[in-house]
Amino acid sequence: MTAARPADFTPPGTSALARIPQHDANELTRGGNQALIILDDQIYQLRITRAGKLILTK
Repeated sequence: MTAARPADFTPPGTSALARIPQHDANELTRGGNQALIILDDQIYQLRITRAGKLILTK
């Protein structure tokens, strides 16, 4: 019988960050500075500022 691994198990030599999906903000905004993100029935606005910072608002 094999013991179950915990859900947060990271094999040796594998970065935990490598398992997290990555998305380019410029692709999300299609080269612009705003995108809408939907989570369940809520709409959020992602904005790239002139200073290159990200702002996420509801």
